[in-house]
Amino acid sequence: MKGAILPFQRHSETSADAADRYQRAGKAPTARARVLAAIRSTGEQGATDKELQVMLEMRGSTQRPRRIELQKVGQVVDSGKKRGRSVVWVAAEFAESQLRMF
Repeated sequence: MKGAILPFQRHSETSADAADRYQRAGKAPTARARVLAAIRSTGEQGATDKELQVMLEMRGSTQRPRRIELQKVGQVVDSGKKRGRSVVWVAAEFAESQLRMF
């Protein structure tokens, strides 16, 4: 468990080590860009984490941390909607366009 700054499960040394390896390999920016592009491609409809995982053929343990990173910097937001029990995520520009409509 080196100096990982990517999200990881604090109680899990394995998770911290994986985040550190992922960061050192430079994979996070590419995966983050893929997640953002996929969310943007869904427009105002948005997507749940599970839908994104299917679209991207990406494991949840890879996709969710990238979405969380995007959320923390304001590029992805909770739409306020749910599909089933899952939050629907949208790119910030689509959430802002919905607000301007009212």
